[in-house]
Amino acid sequence: MNGERSQIKGPSGYQGRRDMSEKPIWHRVLAIVGGGAFIGSTVFAITSVFRDALTQPVSSETTEPTIEERLATQERGYEKVLQREPQNQVALEGLVFVRLQMQDARGAIRPLSKLVQLFPERRNYKILLEELQEQVGESQAETRS
Repeated sequence: MNGERSQIKGPSGYQGRRDMSEKPIWHRVLAIVGGGAFIGSTVFAITSVFRDALTQPVSSETTEPTIEERLATQERGYEKVLQREPQNQVALEGLVFVRLQMQDARGAIRPLSKLVQLFPERRNYKILLEELQEQVGESQAETRS
Protein backbone atom coordinates (compact mmCIF):
# COMPACT_ATOMS: atom_id res chain seq x y z
CA MET A 1 0.00 0.00 0.00
CA ASN A 2 2.77 2.40 -0.87
CA GLY A 3 1.09 5.73 -0.30
CA GLU A 4 -2.16 4.41 -1.71
CA ARG A 5 -5.45 5.27 -0.20
CA SER A 6 -7.59 2.40 0.99
CA GLN A 7 -11.23 2.01 1.63
CA ILE A 8 -12.09 1.86 5.35
CA LYS A 9 -15.48 0.70 6.45
CA GLY A 10 -16.66 1.84 9.84
CA PRO A 11 -19.10 -0.01 12.08
CA SER A 12 -22.05 1.80 10.52
CA GLY A 13 -20.98 0.87 7.02
CA TYR A 14 -19.57 4.32 6.25
CA GLN A 15 -16.73 4.18 3.81
CA GLY A 16 -14.05 6.79 4.27
CA ARG A 17 -10.69 7.29 2.71
CA ARG A 18 -7.49 7.64 4.72
CA ASP A 19 -3.82 7.44 3.91
CA MET A 20 -2.56 4.40 5.84
CA SER A 21 1.01 5.71 6.18
CA GLU A 22 -0.05 8.84 8.08
CA LYS A 23 -0.87 8.76 11.78
CA PRO A 24 -2.70 11.62 13.42
CA ILE A 25 -0.44 14.07 15.22
CA TRP A 26 -2.21 13.46 18.54
CA HIS A 27 -1.01 9.82 18.45
CA ARG A 28 2.57 11.03 18.31
CA VAL A 29 2.04 13.63 21.02
CA LEU A 30 0.35 11.07 23.26
CA ALA A 31 3.18 8.58 22.76
CA ILE A 32 5.82 11.21 23.59
CA VAL A 33 3.96 12.44 26.70
CA GLY A 34 3.27 8.88 27.92
CA GLY A 35 6.88 7.81 27.39
CA GLY A 36 8.16 10.93 29.16
CA ALA A 37 5.81 10.32 32.10
CA PHE A 38 6.93 6.71 32.38
CA ILE A 39 10.63 7.59 32.30
CA GLY A 40 10.13 10.46 34.75
CA SER A 41 8.23 8.36 37.28
CA THR A 42 10.81 5.57 37.03
CA VAL A 43 13.71 7.97 37.60
CA PHE A 44 11.86 9.58 40.51
CA ALA A 45 11.21 6.20 42.17
CA ILE A 46 14.78 5.02 41.77
CA THR A 47 16.28 8.26 43.11
CA SER A 48 13.96 8.29 46.11
CA VAL A 49 14.93 4.71 46.99
CA PHE A 50 18.64 5.52 46.87
CA ARG A 51 18.15 8.80 48.75
CA ASP A 52 16.23 7.06 51.54
CA ALA A 53 18.82 4.30 51.76
CA LEU A 54 21.66 6.79 52.05
CA THR A 55 19.99 9.09 54.59
CA GLN A 56 18.78 6.44 57.04
CA PRO A 57 21.08 6.21 60.05
CA VAL A 58 22.64 2.86 60.74
CA SER A 59 21.45 1.65 64.12
CA SER A 60 23.92 -0.11 66.32
CA GLU A 61 21.15 -1.41 68.56
CA THR A 62 19.53 -4.67 67.67
CA THR A 63 15.80 -4.94 68.00
CA GLU A 64 15.69 -8.70 67.66
CA PRO A 65 13.90 -10.47 70.47
CA THR A 66 15.97 -12.45 72.92
CA ILE A 67 15.89 -16.24 72.97
CA GLU A 68 13.71 -16.15 76.07
CA GLU A 69 11.21 -13.84 74.34
CA ARG A 70 11.09 -16.08 71.28
CA LEU A 71 10.54 -19.17 73.40
CA ALA A 72 7.79 -17.42 75.38
CA THR A 73 6.10 -16.43 72.11
CA GLN A 74 6.29 -20.00 70.83
CA GLU A 75 4.91 -21.28 74.14
CA ARG A 76 1.90 -18.93 73.88
CA GLY A 77 1.34 -20.04 70.29
CA TYR A 78 1.27 -23.72 71.19
CA GLU A 79 -1.05 -23.00 74.11
CA LYS A 80 -3.47 -21.18 71.80
CA VAL A 81 -3.51 -24.14 69.42
CA LEU A 82 -4.16 -26.50 72.32
CA GLN A 83 -7.10 -24.38 73.46
CA ARG A 84 -8.75 -25.06 70.09
CA GLU A 85 -7.38 -28.58 69.59
CA PRO A 86 -6.46 -30.15 72.95
CA GLN A 87 -5.26 -33.39 71.32
CA ASN A 88 -3.01 -31.81 68.67
CA GLN A 89 0.12 -33.96 68.74
CA VAL A 90 2.35 -31.39 67.04
CA ALA A 91 1.34 -28.63 69.47
CA LEU A 92 1.80 -30.90 72.48
CA GLU A 93 5.26 -31.98 71.30
CA GLY A 94 6.16 -28.37 70.53
CA LEU A 95 5.06 -27.22 73.96
CA VAL A 96 7.13 -29.94 75.63
CA PHE A 97 10.17 -29.02 73.54
CA VAL A 98 9.84 -25.28 74.20
CA ARG A 99 9.40 -25.77 77.93
CA LEU A 100 12.44 -28.04 78.05
CA GLN A 101 14.45 -25.35 76.26
CA MET A 102 13.18 -22.87 78.86
CA GLN A 103 14.40 -25.36 81.49
CA ASP A 104 10.85 -25.74 82.81
CA ALA A 105 10.75 -29.50 83.39
CA ARG A 106 7.75 -29.17 85.68
CA GLY A 107 5.81 -27.34 82.92
CA ALA A 108 6.77 -29.97 80.34
CA ILE A 109 5.32 -32.83 82.38
CA ARG A 110 1.67 -31.95 81.84
CA PRO A 111 1.66 -31.90 77.99
CA LEU A 112 3.98 -34.91 77.96
CA SER A 113 1.55 -36.84 80.19
CA LYS A 114 -1.20 -36.03 77.72
CA LEU A 115 0.96 -37.36 74.87
CA VAL A 116 1.55 -40.61 76.80
CA GLN A 117 -2.20 -40.88 77.39
CA LEU A 118 -3.06 -40.22 73.72
CA PHE A 119 -0.25 -42.31 72.23
CA PRO A 120 0.56 -45.16 74.64
CA GLU A 121 2.48 -47.02 71.92
CA ARG A 122 5.16 -44.29 71.78
CA ARG A 123 7.84 -45.49 74.21
CA ASN A 124 9.92 -42.34 73.83
CA TYR A 125 7.10 -40.29 75.42
CA LYS A 126 6.97 -42.67 78.40
CA ILE A 127 10.74 -42.68 78.87
CA LEU A 128 10.99 -38.89 78.71
CA LEU A 129 8.06 -38.51 81.11
CA GLU A 130 9.69 -40.85 83.64
CA GLU A 131 12.98 -38.96 83.36
CA LEU A 132 11.30 -35.60 83.87
CA GLN A 133 9.27 -36.82 86.83
CA GLU A 134 12.43 -38.19 88.37
CA GLN A 135 14.26 -34.92 87.73
CA VAL A 136 11.46 -32.83 89.22
CA GLY A 137 11.22 -35.21 92.18
CA GLU A 138 14.97 -34.84 92.83
CA SER A 139 14.81 -31.04 92.58
CA GLN A 140 11.89 -30.96 95.03
CA ALA A 141 13.85 -33.15 97.46
CA GLU A 142 16.87 -30.84 97.13
CA THR A 143 14.83 -27.74 97.91
CA ARG A 144 13.28 -29.36 100.99
CA SER A 145 16.65 -30.26 102.53
